[in-house]
Amino acid sequence: MHVIATAGHVDHGKSTLVRALTGMEPDRWAEERRRGMTIDLGFAWTDINGETFAFVDVPGHERFVTNMLAGVGPVPAALVVVAADEGWMPQTQEHVSALHALGVRHAVLAITRSDLTDPSAAVADAKERLARTTLGRVEAVAVAVPPDGAPTGLDKLRDALSRMVSEIPAPDTTAPVRLWIDRAFSIRGSGTVVTGTLAAGAIGVHDTLMLTSSDGSSRDVIVRGLQSLKREEHRVGAVARVAVNLRGVEKDDVRRGDALLTPGRWALTEVFDVAISGANSDELSEQLTLHIGAAATRARLRPLGSGAARIRLAGKLALRVGDAALLRDPARHRIAASARVLDVSPPQLEKRGAAVARAQELAELSTADEDEVAQAQLRQRGIVRSTDLRNAGLGALPKPFTGDWIVDDQRAAQLRGKLSEFVAGHARTFPLEPGPTIEATRRALDLPDRTLVLALVETSDDAFAVRDGRIVERARGDALPAQVAHAIEQIRLRLENAPFTAPETAELSALGLGPRELAAAERAGLLWRVSPSIVLRPDAPDVAVRTLAQLPQPFTVSQAREALDTTRRVAVPLLEFLDRSRLTRRLADDTRTVIEPG
Repeated sequence: MHVIATAGHVDHGKSTLVRALTGMEPDRWAEERRRGMTIDLGFAWTDINGETFAFVDVPGHERFVTNMLAGVGPVPAALVVVAADEGWMPQTQEHVSALHALGVRHAVLAITRSDLTDPSAAVADAKERLARTTLGRVEAVAVAVPPDGAPTGLDKLRDALSRMVSEIPAPDTTAPVRLWIDRAFSIRGSGTVVTGTLAAGAIGVHDTLMLTSSDGSSRDVIVRGLQSLKREEHRVGAVARVAVNLRGVEKDDVRRGDALLTPGRWALTEVFDVAISGANSDELSEQLTLHIGAAATRARLRPLGSGAARIRLAGKLALRVGDAALLRDPARHRIAASARVLDVSPPQLEKRGAAVARAQELAELSTADEDEVAQAQLRQRGIVRSTDLRNAGLGALPKPFTGDWIVDDQRAAQLRGKLSEFVAGHARTFPLEPGPTIEATRRALDLPDRTLVLALVETSDDAFAVRDGRIVERARGDALPAQVAHAIEQIRLRLENAPFTAPETAELSALGLGPRELAAAERAGLLWRVSPSIVLRPDAPDVAVRTLAQLPQPFTVSQAREALDTTRRVAVPLLEFLDRSRLTRRLADDTRTVIEPG
């Protein structure tokens, strides 16, 4: 599939042209059709020369430029529309400036209303202007879609579109997913559906993705269903328009500009350094709007000098080195500059002259080769999947820290320190638990994979171990708080000579032994809980079987209770445990017999 965004001034015929090419109505809202003007993003598709083309139709009016930018952000190519009788107009310029700022390099120029006047002047002017942008030299086609006549030039336009997409590099369908959401809606019986342009990677039904919001919040979600161009799909690869049905997500929880990500493969950042082009960073306003993908968020710009700047967002976005974004000045209603992300985890600037020195570093980074950029990625987060570097075409890679994860030494040392702090803090907060779970530790350390937690434990100089899915301090062992240990010892002494006289719940409570304390004692091997409120010696099952084996077989519950010198409250759950453990067998008449070993 090829996804193409329209671009051009209001009322130059973008929607009319898409409608003529596809036979579909791109304007989704009744208000748009009533006013004859696109307000929000529209979508239509068709087959051209055996290939599927999906068009993202954007509004041309200045008041809706934010909607326009959400449509062109993730799209690799454009259909630039200029009316022959009006020529290049202010919104044509703003749309093309946006495409230039985002680094779009492929386009076809359609000169509409060519039946009203000679289109040659509009063609020449538009081609000259486009040649000065990243779009370069584009093919131009004169078309006309009169309201009461047959359209002309559409076949030539279709051929031009086919030639244009043949020059677009094939997408990387193995890349991590970052789907910028441009629509979210609910379908009765299905739940929340989000749509977007999948620029790289692939999405499949039952995949786990991370839903991130501009406020920095994120959570894992499950792909319940998948459509592309209204066809049910099991898996869709880039480039494609997709509709993703999310399990357990409310429509109001999702907004345009949120993103679906491959978990653990993206850095969420609110402060990053960029290279600025199209303007001098010192001349830009401090308060701007940053547009990337379908997202638009308030940004504060700090010039660093030499075409570099630091940007601080109002929330967090999923960014990586090389991302292209644009900065729009909302006060002046214009695109102020383009920005290329150079560092998503920049150092603090505290000393005098630090900004100038940082600008020099960024100037070197902006011209770095692939190897240097890859190493910069490693420095940014300190954690990189080796396949990411290998896909960049690099040769020898650093030795993996674990599996296919590469972690630089400084970052690994920092993570070990954070591991110690987190485990110690968990012990202070939850003194009865042996330690935090592996998953809780992964989230606390903001690691993309559980294997990294295990690798940190293995390289911690024997300070930690993994036991029953938890990270435990070896030095701490199974030690219980002194007060709890004293109460447990009282119970153990009582059970020493009468192993089945379990204390009542009231007695346990008086000693300060609730469910958490008893669970901790059981983990430490000091007691055994036959039920949540009945505790016995750890060897109680073995003692019970030896005692019951001396009875005439089979035996009743009453006979077992007397032999064990206990109450029915203890005898019944104890016998049920022995049945489940296949140490005794319950017969049809509710009597039992001890199962001989072997």
